[in-house]
Amino acid sequence: MSFCEHCQGQRFDRAQVLRELRDIQRRLRSSPASRAAAQAIGVAIDTIRRLEIPHLEPEEDDVTGQSVH
Repeated sequence: MSFCEHCQGQRFDRAQVLRELRDIQRRLRSSPASRAAAQAIGVAIDTIRRLEIPHLEPEEDDVTGQSVH
């Protein structure tokens, strides 16, 4: 099973955002004064992980093979 180009791009974009947020969170945790900000970033990370981004391109009637959207 494979992902269509559109969905694969979204998965890649989401992964990049999550990596950046985790990096920011690590840097904030090193400072006691920034603990609340690090917790807020944690909430953002969890929210982004749970996002369901729908596939928006119309599907063709005669699609062959398996594709996950």
